[in-house]
Amino acid sequence: MMRASILLPLIAGSIGCASLTTALASDPLEALQTRVIDVNRSASPSVVHIEAALKVNNRRKLVTGSGFIIQPDGVVVTNEHVVERAQKVTVLVPGREGRYQAELVGTDKQTDLAVLRIRPREGEEPFQAAELGDSDELRVGEWVIAIGNPYGLEGTVSLGIVSAKGRNLKEGNLLNDFIQTDAMIDHGSSGGPLLNLKGQVVGVNSRGQGRGIGFTIPINTVKQVASDLLGEGRIARGYLGVSIQPLDRELARYWGIDDVHGVVVGAVTHKSPAQSAGLSVGDIITRFDGREIRAEKDEDMGRFQRLIAEMQVGKQVTIEVLRSGENRSLVATLSAQPKVVPDEEETEFGFTAQEVTETLYRSHRLEQRSGVLCSFVERGSEAAEAGMAPGDLIVAVEGVEIHDIEDFRAAMQTLRPGAPFLVRALRGDHTRFMLVVPRSGDFRASARGSASSQRRTGPTPAGAAQGAQGPPNSPAR
Repeated sequence: MMRASILLPLIAGSIGCASLTTALASDPLEALQTRVIDVNRSASPSVVHIEAALKVNNRRKLVTGSGFIIQPDGVVVTNEHVVERAQKVTVLVPGREGRYQAELVGTDKQTDLAVLRIRPREGEEPFQAAELGDSDELRVGEWVIAIGNPYGLEGTVSLGIVSAKGRNLKEGNLLNDFIQTDAMIDHGSSGGPLLNLKGQVVGVNSRGQGRGIGFTIPINTVKQVASDLLGEGRIARGYLGVSIQPLDRELARYWGIDDVHGVVVGAVTHKSPAQSAGLSVGDIITRFDGREIRAEKDEDMGRFQRLIAEMQVGKQVTIEVLRSGENRSLVATLSAQPKVVPDEEETEFGFTAQEVTETLYRSHRLEQRSGVLCSFVERGSEAAEAGMAPGDLIVAVEGVEIHDIEDFRAAMQTLRPGAPFLVRALRGDHTRFMLVVPRSGDFRASARGSASSQRRTGPTPAGAAQGAQGPPNSPAR
């Protein structure tokens, strides 16, 4: 409201009429104020308070957030990070008593969206659903209203403007072209709606970065993701299999291609559509499926990534590249995007194992894809005492080779209660042998039993077959 009041005295002063100031200030500001009140009154009944009980790395905590109802039968939209790893989710609906147990319909980490379902109790009326707008029609400078529950303060309303559109944040695998707003988005506001002055939801508030800087997921993205999760139960995205960097003007001038725009291929994933199409490191992609590609800074690369992700799996696309000064045309058939969120298994011994996704394989620079990744070790646990560390690639448990997360689960289920067990893992290019000793068991008795069993897990005698588990190799110091 301050923005309007700053302009009005200037207008009045320029024509030298003090009385006009009052008239101008009264009508527009009162109209804006009345509109904000009306939007809040109509939209607030659909804005819910969400509580998620989480268990993360053997620790439990309660996370609070916001959400809003999009269908009268109880379909709720919120942020994925609000309900991530939740074991139980409850929802408080304005004007209704008690908590509703929520069913998790599905989540999409790449858009930070989750869909929940609550059901009216017997005898209750259907829920009030929010009216959804069109985020493509949203203009920079337009007034917007954020409603949520920051710090547990339910029904908090703030007014701001659209500061920018198409923001790409450097956070993991996010595909969003965020709406930036200065309407207040604080801890607990995540998942609440951003509304225009018509009372239509134009986005889902996702995160704040300091006072006056908040980011919202466009409602058109929300509509597509919610439709897919409610229908197919999953999100199918196109996949090419390249890592890229922007072709900035300095790099283009150095290569003598000042008039060329595009993205530079930095890596090609093994057995990917990009590799099958013949893409190579150093190629400059200038056009993709007939569309010109421009990216001069990191923020611009999100457009290219979203372009691929939004295409149908199996679609054949033409890729025009510049390679060693020559233009080439390649054809690729997009495959389904590999799993982004790894499956994981928490153990009672104080460590968590994750399946090795393509993203983890690259980010941890693993020596191989076979095995499971140790992602967490609890301080003071049996795993910590054995010397396990996050980043270890577990390749065997008690002599059983581990190729994936299912192998790991099966191997852990066959362990004898209370008995120590040997874990073989790769740490960089070194092999580590780590004996995990459960505190509930008698180490000496179980060790004698283990030594006499047919499956040998201790040091390999001289002359034994190669490939059996032997003593650890000490790295050179």
